[in-house]
Parts: sequence; C-alpha cells; structure tokens
Amino acid sequence: MSSPSTESLADNATVEGDIDPCPELMEQLLARARVYLPAEQLDLVRRAYRLGARAHDGQFRKSGEPYITHPVSVAILLADLGMDVETLCAAILHDVLEDTPVTHEDISAQFGGSVAELVEGVTKLDKLHFRSRQEATAESFRKMLMAMGRDLRVILIKLSDRLHNMRTIDSMSGESRIRIARETLDIYAPIAQRLGMNKVKGELQDLGFKGLYPKRHDVISRHVQTLPAARRQAMRQIETALAQQLDKEGIAHRLVWRVKSPYSIYRKMKTEQKTFDQVMDVLGFRVIVGSVMQCYMALGAVHGLYKPVDKRFRDFIAIPKANGYQSLHTLLFSPFGSPIEVQIRTEEMNQVAERGIAAHWLYKTPDAVPSSSQQRAQAWLSGLLESQKAAGSSLEFLDNVKVDLFPDEVYLFSPKGDILSLPRNATALDFAYAVHTKVGDHAVAARVERKLAPLRTRLVSGQTVEIITAPSATPNPSWLDWVVTSRARTAIRQYLKHLQHEDAIELGHRMLDRALDSLDNSLDRVPAKVLDQYLSEARLRRLEDLLADIALGNRMALQVAQALVRGIDGQTHQPHAPSAEKILITGGERGVLNFPDCCLPVPGDEIIGYLSSGKGIMVHRADCPNVPELRKSPERMVPIGWDREVRGEFRSSIRVEAENKPGVLAQVAAAIAETQANIDNVEYQERDLASAVIVFLINVRDRKHIADVMRRVRRLPVTIGVQRR
Repeated sequence: MSSPSTESLADNATVEGDIDPCPELMEQLLARARVYLPAEQLDLVRRAYRLGARAHDGQFRKSGEPYITHPVSVAILLADLGMDVETLCAAILHDVLEDTPVTHEDISAQFGGSVAELVEGVTKLDKLHFRSRQEATAESFRKMLMAMGRDLRVILIKLSDRLHNMRTIDSMSGESRIRIARETLDIYAPIAQRLGMNKVKGELQDLGFKGLYPKRHDVISRHVQTLPAARRQAMRQIETALAQQLDKEGIAHRLVWRVKSPYSIYRKMKTEQKTFDQVMDVLGFRVIVGSVMQCYMALGAVHGLYKPVDKRFRDFIAIPKANGYQSLHTLLFSPFGSPIEVQIRTEEMNQVAERGIAAHWLYKTPDAVPSSSQQRAQAWLSGLLESQKAAGSSLEFLDNVKVDLFPDEVYLFSPKGDILSLPRNATALDFAYAVHTKVGDHAVAARVERKLAPLRTRLVSGQTVEIITAPSATPNPSWLDWVVTSRARTAIRQYLKHLQHEDAIELGHRMLDRALDSLDNSLDRVPAKVLDQYLSEARLRRLEDLLADIALGNRMALQVAQALVRGIDGQTHQPHAPSAEKILITGGERGVLNFPDCCLPVPGDEIIGYLSSGKGIMVHRADCPNVPELRKSPERMVPIGWDREVRGEFRSSIRVEAENKPGVLAQVAAAIAETQANIDNVEYQERDLASAVIVFLINVRDRKHIADVMRRVRRLPVTIGVQRR
C-alpha cells in the first residue's frame, strides 16, 4: 500500500485519529508511566503514539503483528526503568526515520530537538551502501556510540530495542536469528554489563544463547527445572539458618535465592571444563540490607554461621567495579558439602546492580548530579570516542570496543593511592596508557609493589604500580602482541602510523629525487603550479601524501617524475641511466621497510629492494633465490644499501645439525645466549637416532654478530654442522 505523505503525518499527529492498532499495549505503557510522569507529559506520549501509528500504518513485523507494537513495547521496557518523557517518545518513534516518510524536522517540530536527536542516534545506517554487512554493522555501531557520547539515553533505547527484538526472535529466519543472536552476545550484552545493567545483560545473554544454540538452551533449562529435591531442601534449610542468624544480630534484611541462568551455566561448563552437576553444586543467596554499615555487620553474621573459604572474599563496596557495581561477595562452606555464594548489598546498590546507569537517571530532575555509575559510563564513552578518532576504520574501532568489553577486571593503585580498573590480564604497559598516553609512549619499565618489573608483566588486583619513563623511549610494534586494552592498542597504532608516514615521506623524497635526476631534473626545479596540478589530478592533498604513496609502492617514482617533467615542457622524456648511488637505509625505517622470511637480510649483507604495492620496500639479500623472479619487474627494483650507522636488531636464522642426545638443545641455546643474541623461535626439522636438525630464529645486530653466533655454536662438541639459512 502507499505510505501517507510527510505533511499529512505531521498535520494529523496532533489530532485524534482512527488508527489505534495496539490499544492494550498503549494502556500498559501509560499505566507504567503514570506512576512517575505528570498528566501533560502523558499527553506527549500519546501524541508520539499517534504519529508512530500513522507512520507505520500498513507495516507488519515478521510475526504478523502491526509494526507499531514493537516501538511501544520498547517504550514499556524503558518506562519500567523510570525513564523520562523524551526517552519514551523517542522509543515510540525510533524507527520512523528509517522506515517511513517522517523527517528529523517533523519530529523536532512536534516533540523538540532532544527527541529528534535521540531518534537520529538510534537510527541505523541501512540506507547507505557498504562493502559488507560487517562494515555496515561496525559503522552503525560507531555512529551509535558517538550519539551515546552526546546523550546516554541513546544506548538505553538501543538496548531496550534489542531486548524486545530478542524476545520475539523466533519469527526470524534461521540465518538472521543466528547473526542477531551472536551480535547480541558479542556486543550488546557486554555493553549492558559495562553500563551496570545486569538485569538487561542477563536476559540478553540468555536469549542470545537460546537463539544461537536452541537445543543446548533447552537441555540446560530442563535440567535446572528438574533439580533434585535434596538440593531444594538444602536451599530452604540454609535460607532459614541465614535468616535466623541475621535476625539474631538484629539486622533487618531481605533474603533471596540466586538461580543461575542457562547461559551462565553453559559458559561455566565450557570455560572451566565442568559438568552440569559440578556447576550447579554451588548454592547462591543475596542478602539486601538498609545501610553500608549493615552490609559489614551481615558479613560478620554469615561468617559466624558458616566458615568462609580462604581468599574468596571480594569487597566491591570499598572498591566498586568500573560500571558502578557495589556488593560484598563471600564463599562459605555449607553443612551439605556444597559451597554457598553470598552477596550482601543495600537496596540502592541492588537497584544499581540491576539497572546500572538507569537507576539514578540524570534527567529526572533538572539539577540532578550524575550518579557514580553515570560518571563511570561517561568516562568509558569518552575513552571510546577518543579511540574512534584514531581508528583507521569502523571495523578496527569495533574490534577495539570488543577488546574493552572484558567481563573481569583488576583493580590497581597508583603510588598516590588512585584506583584504576583494567581488564583481566592487563599489563604494566596497559596501566601506563591508562594513566596517560604520553606516559605509555615513553614507558621503559615498571615498579610493581616497589619491585622492578618489565612492561609486559601481567597485573593482579590490589597491586601498586609505578611507571618508569624515559624521554627517548618510543612505542615498539611488538607491544601490540601483548597489550590488552583498546586505549593502549589505539595509542600504539596511532604512533606507529605517524612514524610510518614520516619514514615514508623521507624515503619517498629520496626515491622521487633519484627518478627526477635520471630525467635531468629535481624536485626543487618543478614549478609549484605544475606540482599543484599533478596533486589535484591525483586527488592528493599535499606533497607529503604523494611522497608517502611512492615509498609504499602505490605509485612508481619514475612515472611520477615523467608526469611532472611533462607538465613543465609538454614533452615526454625517456630516462638515461640513473646514478649508481644507492638509497642508504638505517633499518630504523621499519614503517616502510620489510625484511621477508625468505632470506632475512641483516646489516653487512649485499641487498636489493623491491617495491611492493601498499607494503613499501621489500629488502632481500642479493643472493636470495627469489631475486631472479623479482628482476622480471625492473621498474619496481630499488637500489639500496646499508648506511654507516644501523639501528636495532634484525631477524636471522641458523640451521644446526647436532648429535641427538639429552641436553643438546639447552647447550646450543646457551651458546647463542652467550653472544647476546635473543632466540625468537626453535623448530626441530629432522630427527633420527643419531642426529637432529634444529632451526633457530634469532635477533642479531649485523652480519658479524651472526658470524659470532655460528662460530660459538660450531665449537660445541655436540655440533655436527651449522649454516645460515
């Protein structure tokens, strides 16, 4: 059917119409909102419903229901969280920009700029064209997080939207269901957890698990529902004992069982390699009291009743989690043989644990101060927005965010007593970048508990960490192999990209000068008008971009030189024999130089360069078996040599044939270590009763250094032969 025009929708939005496709749902929404919203704001919700109903008239969900039932259901979820009227209106209208003729201006005129911005923030980018579904998802996610940075209510609408979609996912096709369920588990459930919304997180995880593995979910659910009567009896007896002990101490409380969800059971079975019975062999209770002091009193009471398990107590009240979660956690020995997990918190802490940033919503009162959970969420988002500015693509940004959504965290102290939270397995270098990007960039070592430690040291909760810096220190590409936080990874990549660009400019300048010299010209003699014309035609902004392109192999230096000279006099010039002078390299130009595994050249070797598109210069030994094939493309050959001063270490490889007997590998490794050469990898290639062939990948300074290594290994009595590969 044809859709109504934008004008008719906007005109009729304020008039009672005859379109009312889900009156029962709308009454549910109003009943929930009526508890905390004044009458005039309820009228605004009704107007949003009328506009949404008209806009979506004739549209249906996969289940066959009118489409408007979905946005109204989303608004109901938000009303349960006590969200403000602007959020409810935006929830009802969150799909109109994408699927109907209603415009941003229409919404702004009817409901104000804030509602229009919220709707815009939630709207996906389906109308744009991307190279893949993954890229579209990543770009939509980036856009949503940027909108979250402006207004946290965007993510609350999006999470509620995803939750209702997951509740009704059974109507989706198998492929779509699997894709949406996986996205929910990978992205949206972790975001809900990161924002402290544990109730939403738990349901998203369980529904995602059900959508992804329906049979596994069904089996575990049935097992949970048919728990042995003995376990239920034990739970009742422990509950009674805990309640009596708390009453005896005069502590007013509310006591509830904690039942594991099918997803949490499945994840524990998978990650800890446990059976269902082993996972379920833990009894869980939550004690809710009136004040922080009573939390600690209740802790003493339950420890007086049952003996606590050593090293299984966590105080998240004194040191809250990054998402604002607060509670006391303890594990007790029970008289029934099963451990007892007990969480103790106040009513307010319980609300924050379940609702997170929605528990103390900033917009409920005009002068309200942001809660700690909102402040933490805003700080996290600020870090993500900083990360997205440096990310090379939406896919890279999405990967960074996934890295940052670890469920487990460690809590660390600075020397001044400040607390920083980092993901599990974070290193001292991650800590350095969490303090400040400049601290990370110039870090050389750390002091962990006042003891000197390398930057790659994995940290554990409670440690005090101090970073040692040096002005001359700079990020190393190998750091990317072991840092875990997106902040550290993004900062290192950004520095290396900048370094690569600078190296590429310098090398590209030398390559272009050499090509122009073969045409009896130079870059200094090319008129600015000619150069600007070439840059414009090549769609490059600056000369530096052109030089970097040349060094990275995206443009041939000679072709660029010929085009520039032709721009001067209109003539096509053929190059004469170029200068025999080589382009000298120091090895420090790692951003644009690559040393392939086929020959692993080191300073002192005779070398040649081959320009590989997008990768820069591939440096080969002159005697590399691949060189004859490379010479078939002479336009890509670059004459290079080693400069007088060479920096850093270079990978090389030696092949050692030795007697096959115990301790041989240790002897050879010790001999290599005596020469101050680091071993990167060891591989046995051949082995029989008499001998073994071992290949060592090592780091050396130059050709003399590797000769020293081979000489030292050759002197060993167990060595039969040694040669460089």
